[in-house]
Amino acid sequence: MARKSPDRMANVPRHLEGAWNRAWFDRMIGAEIERSVADRQPLTLILLDLDHFRALNEQHGRAKGDTVLQEIVPVIQGRIRASDLLFRWGGEEFAVLASTRGHRGARTLAQDLCRAVESHDFTIGESVTVSAGVAEHLVGEAPVDWLERLDAALAEAKWQGRNRVAVDARGQSDDWAKEARGGFQRFDWHESNDSGDPDLDREHRECFARANDLMDRLSATGAGREDQLAAIDALLEHAATHFAQEESVLERSGYADLPEHARVHAGLLTRARRVREDFALGKAGVAEVVEFVARDIVSRHFFTVDRAFFPLLPPAEATR
Repeated sequence: MARKSPDRMANVPRHLEGAWNRAWFDRMIGAEIERSVADRQPLTLILLDLDHFRALNEQHGRAKGDTVLQEIVPVIQGRIRASDLLFRWGGEEFAVLASTRGHRGARTLAQDLCRAVESHDFTIGESVTVSAGVAEHLVGEAPVDWLERLDAALAEAKWQGRNRVAVDARGQSDDWAKEARGGFQRFDWHESNDSGDPDLDREHRECFARANDLMDRLSATGAGREDQLAAIDALLEHAATHFAQEESVLERSGYADLPEHARVHAGLLTRARRVREDFALGKAGVAEVVEFVARDIVSRHFFTVDRAFFPLLPPAEATR
């Protein structure tokens, strides 16, 4: 069942414009958990707490503190998806319910939210920061236990020094992704494959999106060869750009095997162009294109070769 859109829930009372209240969370969370388990899609909560909010109120007055709370809502809303829900949790706390995101993807989102708040120009004329805790729901877990883990993660972020993210790194998202991966009919870049570099991970996801578009066009009844070739070209163009960007990141990181990695990239592009030309001339069929994309680009390169440099990249555990 699809989630109700915000305008269809317009009669639900809110504490702040743009944020649902805690009572609405309590009413709908059971159905959200059931849907998560039935669809085998993760469900994760991010709990955000404004740092030193009591001192802010004492210095500027409660009216200014309320203004900060009002201003922070659009900052958060501008960086979450339409399928995510923002709640006023109570006091100076907000929660984001992120559907189809496991704890890794939610951590990345939480880090982005922390940076966005810190860089926002609040009307009080001072910088405001937030700390964040992240917890993915576990199958069979009662909401109260889930929220206890979420509170513990937030407390850890504050103990570490505030303006950062702490994660309870448990959940079913990794197992569910392995089940769904199957025989490469669709290529799902799950967050467990993230390198930790946000730009590279974004490009990896874009490569997979283009690969899926190609698979759709190759399997579509009555699809024209020119349309299929256009999808192949789009994938190759993005792959070439991505490989160059990846090599630049690895050079800055001092990756010792960069020369060999660059040769792998060059060889992969050469073979890809050969497969493309053979397909255009009728020397290769759909099966050959699918096999090359699934075996050489996805399985051997993205899921195997690229993983060798992941430990070299900076960890994404904190926002700074």
